[in-house]
Amino acid sequence: MSERARVAVLDYGIGNLRSAQKALQRVGADAVLTSDASVVENADAVVLPGVGAFGACMSALREAGLETVAHKAAASGVPFLGICVGMQMLFDSSEEDPDAQGLGIIPGTVKWISDEMPRPQMQWNQLHVVSADPMFAGLGPTPWMYFVHSFHGVPSDSSHVAATVSYGDTLNVAFRNKNVFATQFHPEKSATAGLALLANFVASAAS
Repeated sequence: MSERARVAVLDYGIGNLRSAQKALQRVGADAVLTSDASVVENADAVVLPGVGAFGACMSALREAGLETVAHKAAASGVPFLGICVGMQMLFDSSEEDPDAQGLGIIPGTVKWISDEMPRPQMQWNQLHVVSADPMFAGLGPTPWMYFVHSFHGVPSDSSHVAATVSYGDTLNVAFRNKNVFATQFHPEKSATAGLALLANFVASAAS
């Protein structure tokens, strides 16, 4: 029996980070919620979840001493997953808090959804997968995922967009930059399709 992939979920004290940990455990990972740099450095994969406001989450990440840890993990080549506000934090900046600096791992800006649509988008929506990313293996071209958000990422390089949804405009909702993958939707709340995506992430860590 092979060892389970060790996945470090960054614990910086914001929101319900444990839901991501539990979902990863459900699909076979040895997932731990941690703020210990040595645990993160020895993990097979790293997850940055987040809920709430961009600026508050970035402040909490820095206060927990995890900003440099996140940068090192992303640069190390191990599979790295950002979820919801964790995805937004990977960008350079956000219109939600223009004075707050993001991690800059995905160059670009997080922008408001058009106010012509209800904000936040709080619903299931169907992805349009625009790149054959291994994270979408077995999910088909238009899987349904669950969203709660008022922002979407606009990368400087459009090739970093892995999936979009239609919500008034076309919104970018999944991204890939080398070993880093990020989703605006919540895979841990997206039933079978979301768990399948997380299983693909864990499989990439195990390999």
